[in-house]
Amino acid sequence: MAGFYQKLLENNRKWVEEKVQADPEFFSRLAKGQSPPLLWIGCADSRVPANEITGTLPGEVFVHRNIANMVIHSDMNMLSVLDYAVNVLKVRHIIVCGHYECGGVKAAMGNAHIGLIDNWIRHIKDVYRLHQAELDAIKDEHERFNRFVEVNVKEQVWDLAKTSIVQNAWKNGQQLWIHGWVYSINDGLVKDLEVNYSNNEELPNVYQLQM
Repeated sequence: MAGFYQKLLENNRKWVEEKVQADPEFFSRLAKGQSPPLLWIGCADSRVPANEITGTLPGEVFVHRNIANMVIHSDMNMLSVLDYAVNVLKVRHIIVCGHYECGGVKAAMGNAHIGLIDNWIRHIKDVYRLHQAELDAIKDEHERFNRFVEVNVKEQVWDLAKTSIVQNAWKNGQQLWIHGWVYSINDGLVKDLEVNYSNNEELPNVYQLQM
């Protein structure tokens, strides 16, 4: 444990040296503030690093991560990040990025008791219930798993569009696009699910808030 921990500190010093050597103003520029164009809502899985996947630099992506990249309307952590990103940082894009082989989604396909996380997994199970006919019709379990990952992302993008934070931004004429992606751990490529929203008129009337 001590060796691994010490290695982290050594890696940090090496990283700083390399950054400063390549760009002496790198850290002084970052210290002046941030204005990222993108909010990334992704899974907490350690194999899905937002900056590396998108080839972006520090300061270009504002990040929120949780188990299975969920957008839950009562989650104050997610809502606080969303509010700050949209209303203070004025991000122009929000990407919900799930990934194949997601442990949270896999757990939602079964009935094993895990612990406290069962309460979080239940939200993912609700997505399965909404799409049960389609998912149960897929006989191959791994294909069903992959499709579940995709429909979960689509539902989270949908739930983002329903928030008062996003709808208020649209009402005020703010340019804001929300998108759904799935990342493949097997080859590193992103699949654009082509589920995109840019105004609340794209939602059913029942979800269109009169701001």
